[in-house]
Amino acid sequence: MLSSKRVFILLYNVGTENEGVHSLQIEDRTVVLMFESEDDATRYGLLLEAQDFPPVTVEEIDMDDIDTEQFDYDWQLVPAGFVPENALERLYLAPPETNLEPEDLQTKTKDSEDEVAEVEMSNLDHIRRQLEGLL
Repeated sequence: MLSSKRVFILLYNVGTENEGVHSLQIEDRTVVLMFESEDDATRYGLLLEAQDFPPVTVEEIDMDDIDTEQFDYDWQLVPAGFVPENALERLYLAPPETNLEPEDLQTKTKDSEDEVAEVEMSNLDHIRRQLEGLL
């Protein structure tokens, strides 16, 4: 018997009526990250907490239990050993330092994408220094 794939997601307020899953707002889509590696999910959660998000719980789930048609958001699998190839994919490894409102995302012009990529790289460097300081 084949076993189904297990992934890890980030949840807030587990066991309360305010329980929710961490998601990213990317343009007009809400994206929930699913990590193949528990270590990657835990690291992402720690990066969120370093940015003053509430503590997260890493929850292992069965991908077959996810009804993607039922919800109005997308799922993004982050494979173990994932290497981003662009600024958008970097968000799958490290959250943005600031949250953008949906209207901010919609008004972003093509000309500002290079500037955003540079800012995101500097944010990643800042986060990396914070994590190194914890060691």
